Parts: sequence; C-alpha cells; structure tokens
Amino acid sequence: MTGPLSAVDEVVELCSDLIRIDTSNTGNPETVVGEKEAAEYVAGKLLEVGYEVEVLDSGAPGRSNVFCRLEGADPERGALLVHGHLDVVPAEPSEWSVHPFSGAVQDGYVWGRGAVDMKDMVAMTIAVARQFKREGYVPPRDIVFAFVADEEAGGSYGCQWLVEHRPDLFEGVTEAVGEVGGFSLTLGQDRRVYLIESAEKGMAWMRLRAKGRPGHGSFLHDENAVTVLSEAVARLGNHRFPLVMTDTVRAFADSIRELTGMEFPDEDIEGAFAKLGPVARMVGATVRDTANPTMLNAGYKANVIPSTAEAVVDCRVLPGRRDAFLREVDGLLGPDVEREWIQDLPALETEFEGPLVEAMAAALRTEDPEARTVPYMLSGGTDAKSFVQLGIRCFGFAPLRLPPDLDFASLFHGIDERVPVDALEFGAKVLDRFLRNC
Repeated sequence: MTGPLSAVDEVVELCSDLIRIDTSNTGNPETVVGEKEAAEYVAGKLLEVGYEVEVLDSGAPGRSNVFCRLEGADPERGALLVHGHLDVVPAEPSEWSVHPFSGAVQDGYVWGRGAVDMKDMVAMTIAVARQFKREGYVPPRDIVFAFVADEEAGGSYGCQWLVEHRPDLFEGVTEAVGEVGGFSLTLGQDRRVYLIESAEKGMAWMRLRAKGRPGHGSFLHDENAVTVLSEAVARLGNHRFPLVMTDTVRAFADSIRELTGMEFPDEDIEGAFAKLGPVARMVGATVRDTANPTMLNAGYKANVIPSTAEAVVDCRVLPGRRDAFLREVDGLLGPDVEREWIQDLPALETEFEGPLVEAMAAALRTEDPEARTVPYMLSGGTDAKSFVQLGIRCFGFAPLRLPPDLDFASLFHGIDERVPVDALEFGAKVLDRFLRNC
C-alpha cells in the first residue's frame, strides 16, 4: 500500500507540464501567448487539493495571475510570500536539440524554455503547496503563493500592476523568496556553496533620441540625427563605469576566501571572479554599473536623412549608484541626445542574516550536509523589485543541487535550457523543509 503523493513524486511532471504550455513573452501584448492557460493550469492544481484561489487579469486580457494563501499557526507573525512568474522568453525551435516547448524528460534532465527561468521553481512551489494541503499541514506563519505574468518584460502586467492595484493580496507579508538563488556552485574538492540572492542591480531600460535636420542623402549635411545618436551610443557602450564593492559583493568574496583561500584583491577583483568559472558571468557583472546598447532605429529610405534616430540601452545599476550613474550617462550623451525611461526599477539589497536566512541554510544542510550558504548580488532583475515597494524583504531562493560541470548561467534565456531531474527533486525536498521552518 502506497502513501499519498509527495512533492518529490510530482515535481518533475509538474515542471514538464508547465514547459509544454508556451508562455512566450515578446514584450508586445498583442503577441504574448499562453499566460492565461498556464494560470488556469496552476489554479486547477491548487483547487484540486482544496485551496481558495484567486485568478485575475492585470490590465489586459490573458495576462493572468494566481494567488492563494495557506494560513499559519501564528497570525501575529508576518506572512511569507513565495512567488514565481509563468512567462518565458521566446525560443527558436530550429536552434535547439530538443523542442523548447516539449517538456521532454530525457538524459536525466527536464528540457525546455523555462526549465530554469523559472518553471522549475513554480513546479517546486506547486508540489510543496499541494503536499501541505493534502497533509492538512499548518506552517509556522501564513504563506502567500503567487504565480504572476509578464516578468520577462518588466512586470507591467504582472507584479507592478498587482502592487499598484491589488496591494491587499500582500496584506501582512513581510518577507519573500523567489528566483535565481539557492543553486549550488562546486568549488575545489567537491565543496558546494549555495548562492542566496540578497541583492539585485537596478534595471533601467533607456530610450535615447536625437533630432536633426532631414534632407537628401547626397547633400553635405552637418545635422544628421543618425550620426549624433551613433556617436553618443558608441561613447556610452564603450564606457567603463567605476568598480564599486557593495556590502553584498564584499560578503560574497569574503565567504569564498574563507572557504577556499582564494584572494580577491581590489586591484584585480574581476580577474579573481573569473577564476570561479561560468558563474563569473553572473557575479562578475555586479562590481560595475553597465549600459549596453541593444536596439537602434532610424530612417525609412536609403537616400533620405531622417529627422530623428532612436536607440534603446539596457542599464543595470548598483545599489546606491543611481545618481552618480545618471551624471556619468548625461556627460557621455551630451546635450543633443534626449533620454527617457522605458522601465525604471530600483536596485535592492538586504542583510544576509536573520531567522529566514538561517532557515534556508538549515533546509539545505539537511539535504546536503556539506552545504554552505553565501550571499550574492544578481546582475539581472526579478519581480522582487516591485515587491520591495511594499516594504517586503526579498531573497532569491529556488534551491537546486547542480552537477559541477553544468554551465548554469548559460541556461538562462539560452539554447537547450534544461534542469536536472535530481536537482528538481532535491529542490522540492529543500523547499518543503524550508517552508516548515520559515
């Protein structure tokens, strides 16, 4: 006779099912697909075990979000938010060895777009939530489960809309866990550290515009908007912002030094980070602001000089650096280029201490006795940027024990995105233990 299903029993199937729902977010609301279908799938899984579920569209048809709350033993304690996004970035099937929306389970992995960003964590969360409800388990405090839309385009139809229009959904929430943290990094002698995200760079997508005098492409012309913009974009794109060691990055380096003896001299901090392997692409981008041009748009005919030219720049700004960053940017752009924000989301940073941090570490050590937890800063952004506006203290904790040779950083938005089956099962166990002691 077998007992009731556990989170580990279900997590792989849930992840595969979610991947098969194409929730590609192009950034254009007219071409976004699948979020409503995914939300209905999630809601169905939660309703099936007895949760009271709220599904709501946030400002546009089909941009659906799912919420439910599991009441805890101590209503006086602040609630914990466990959040994940249902959308993914697009994928081109011809570039993949496995179809990106197959959810195939083969060679020890679950394959597909969203496998690590972040349908793995969504699957773990649903699996644990279902197990708690089946058991009738009452956690130490209220847990709010949120599955939201539009994270991959900044959250205008997801977390941003919800924070602005439905703050009641987060009533009593004081802390939160979400994506891009809790994954392992193997150092020498099979020593594993688990990186907990306690900070994020700010995310500011900037539109630049230059104006000039239109004219015939064959004439002499000294007020060409394309030339003005191109020169400004080149100055900005080639600029190297100053090195800044924030508290989180310093704590990360100190922790790795303590564990390995590796030195992180200020005069070559980036060189030291490079020795950490592929994860260096993620943590190495957290010692400087960056401003990377990503889009250019100008003109409509080969022999017509246009009156305007535009560019988009992806800016990522360290905590405490916003004013200084803008001064540098304006100096590089010069007076003839206008700038405006497409998205402007704040940096965040919190102390790597307290009962919640201790509960994360304890849950990891229970499943991996050699586990050590260290804080780190994410170079990208998550929905936490919106939740902090409600005074919620946010961390990234989507636990995965990864093979030492897996280039985890390259899987985010990459080709052949996949997550190890045993890492998913490990994560479900850790998340279960964490939420029982949060």
